Amino acid sequence: MWGAFGALVVVALLVDLVLMRHGGPHKVTFKEALYWSIGWVALALLFNLGLWWWVSGQAGAAEGQRVALEFLTGYLVEKSLAVDNIFVFLMLFTYFAVPEEQRQKVLIIGVLAAIVLRALLIFAGALLLAKFHWILYVFGAFLLLTGVKMLLAAGKAPDLERNPVLRWLTSHLPMTRGYHGSRLWISEGARRRYTPLFIVVLMIGITDVIFAVDSIPAIFAITQDPFIVLTSNVFAVLGLRAMFFLLAGLADRFHLLPYGLAIVLMFIGAKMLLIDVYKIPIAISLGVVAAIIGTTVLLSMRRPGRALW
Repeated sequence: MWGAFGALVVVALLVDLVLMRHGGPHKVTFKEALYWSIGWVALALLFNLGLWWWVSGQAGAAEGQRVALEFLTGYLVEKSLAVDNIFVFLMLFTYFAVPEEQRQKVLIIGVLAAIVLRALLIFAGALLLAKFHWILYVFGAFLLLTGVKMLLAAGKAPDLERNPVLRWLTSHLPMTRGYHGSRLWISEGARRRYTPLFIVVLMIGITDVIFAVDSIPAIFAITQDPFIVLTSNVFAVLGLRAMFFLLAGLADRFHLLPYGLAIVLMFIGAKMLLIDVYKIPIAISLGVVAAIIGTTVLLSMRRPGRALW
């Protein structure tokens, strides 16, 4: 299964990169983003179907159903939490006035970095959980507090001017005044000067580290199987670039979604804290997460709010 998953991800990334290079730097249309988003979701669901078929054949139908439900729930949670990444990415692109045709390159670098980073964090988390069961309670408390913090901050646009990492980068790196195509830096004699695109790539990488700290404990509340944790994470990340271009023009329409994401984190945190008292069935967890996200999306569309991004 590990080999099949690795081969599938490599092939999918190669196809994505080849088609992106073939099209050249360009502004991604809503129609193009929609087709890519459908393709990535379909690939994840086909993988889940194959996972169900394989496990059912090896360990029985009940085990196959359990694994498939765990993957689907984990994928839905990670996909939902990725929306928060997209809002921050859009804010960074707007703040730095990144040209439309260069946004694809930044996002594909971010996706590749996120896959490597999350794989390392997941294996580290699985190793810790195997040795120290009490870490589940630490993860649960962290998610619960993060959900409360997110709920209190929902509806407020982050202030990039006060971001300490961004302020440090821009004050310590020699910068160019404008963009130079898709280049991250230029050489002036023996000196290297960085373009704003380099800062955006770094900030997106740092942002994903921060969000991974939230999302990876969330998936461990659903399953502690490293294979399911990693595969659901990777498939959610693979569709991140397409989902960005799909939602970029609709960000203000989902103004209530941060509230839903906060409630999802609080629910998963509580589920993790109660794991030794009562283990909530995976089917119920899937239904609760889907209901929360679906409700906030529908309410957002029925009651439009002002754009924060």
